[in-house]
Amino acid sequence: MNIRGCTITKPSCLLMHSELPTRTLCKPQVVAASIKQIPHVQRKRICFIPRFQYSMAERRSMSTSVDFSATKPDNRTSSLYSRPSLAEMKKQKMENRAQVYEFLRGIGIVPDELDGLELPVTIDVMRERVDFLHKLGLTIEDINNYPLVLGCSVKKNMIPVLDYLGKLGVRKSSLTDFLRRYPQVLHASVVVDLQPVVKYLQGMDIRPTDIPRVLERYPEVLGFKLEGTMSTSVAYLVGIGVGRREIGGVLTRYPEILGMRVGRFIKPFVEYLEGLGIPRLAIARLIEKRPHILGFGLDDRVKPNVKLLLEFEVREGSLPSVIAQYPEIIGLDLKAKLSTQRDFLTSIVNLCPEDFGRLIEKMPQAVSLNTTAILKHVDFLKGCGFTSEQIKKMVVGCPQLLALNINIMKLNFDFFQINMGRPLDVLVSFPAFFTYGLESTIKPRHEMITKRGLKCSLAWLLSCSDEKFEERMSYESIDLEEMETQPTFDMNSLMGARSDESASEFEESDEEGL
Repeated sequence: MNIRGCTITKPSCLLMHSELPTRTLCKPQVVAASIKQIPHVQRKRICFIPRFQYSMAERRSMSTSVDFSATKPDNRTSSLYSRPSLAEMKKQKMENRAQVYEFLRGIGIVPDELDGLELPVTIDVMRERVDFLHKLGLTIEDINNYPLVLGCSVKKNMIPVLDYLGKLGVRKSSLTDFLRRYPQVLHASVVVDLQPVVKYLQGMDIRPTDIPRVLERYPEVLGFKLEGTMSTSVAYLVGIGVGRREIGGVLTRYPEILGMRVGRFIKPFVEYLEGLGIPRLAIARLIEKRPHILGFGLDDRVKPNVKLLLEFEVREGSLPSVIAQYPEIIGLDLKAKLSTQRDFLTSIVNLCPEDFGRLIEKMPQAVSLNTTAILKHVDFLKGCGFTSEQIKKMVVGCPQLLALNINIMKLNFDFFQINMGRPLDVLVSFPAFFTYGLESTIKPRHEMITKRGLKCSLAWLLSCSDEKFEERMSYESIDLEEMETQPTFDMNSLMGARSDESASEFEESDEEGL
């Protein structure tokens, strides 16, 4: 079919698509035609210009709001999204540390040892740590002695440790000295470092109530390893004969043993005393009673003191007895004491050097007696009617006369004069009479021999046990061989068998010590 006389006119509207990015959606833009009187070509030109400008403006607006990656960020807002470089961070950190160092120097703390230690980034946090340490009683000098304590966080390190020590029973009054001696405890972990040591001490039979006293006396123990010095020192002591049940008491009285190396301290000390003639088991008993003797320096104190005793006329064979009676004598500043006592006794009772040596052998504690007390006892004996020569003989024979209670001595002397009626020379021959109890020994025994009509020396009457005296009372005559002149120290008294231990226990201990 033919269609004629029909023409297709151009539309009066322009349909346009702007060229947008692939990720931007845009509807076709419809623009109405302008006034009909304007020629078609001009209308096309006029309509196109604003439509094109509008389309481009919309394109820029939508692209900016939808796709940030398609445009460069504005330089004015770049700091909101960028991070400082490593160099900038390092520079800032150095500036912060310099400010903290300046603060510390301002209050008198030398920060030289803090290089490499993680410190607070602000002065306020560092000030908080310093103030907290001040509240604990630590001074600037204390902090300078261990400046690494400034690396401890108050909340993460200090408070948990202090709370744990408080729960154990460590007294607040001793806390300052505790931290001065062992500030490293503030770095410790309660669970990893402190609790295992406390459990070990309890396993050594140290009573829970004694744990805080042990820690107060020797806080350094909290830094020891369980499998190290602590275990070996205890094993060696048990090996030489220290009772297993005595270990808790020994460590409670002298916990420093836990820090002593066996090969460097304990073993050389024990072997030296053995070389002087003291049996090993006797040494073990001395350690049980006076564990602090292990702290006497062998080379700088013990050996020089033994040499001094020999120089002051103490016989070499008597050294074991002297040390066993008074172990502290090997740990004293002995030279001054020996010189002072010898000169003083020489001036009041005319002792010669040999007499002074015999006096020390019988009572080594005499080196520590107060001169005023000695003078009072000498005056008492003079008041009893003894001559200076008699007093000298009595003091050398029984040095305990210089240390007894004068009131008790007076009671004994009055009984001797009134009831026994013997001459003073009898007391000169047996001055130990003053050391016996009047009601427990002297009176009852005197009454027994009086009833029997026996005449005996004071030594025969008193210098024996009650069992031995009962046996003597059954004799028809007095055995002169049993008349002991003076009581002497018996080393075997230190080595009596324990009722709660067996020989096999010591043998096992020896193997453990090796």
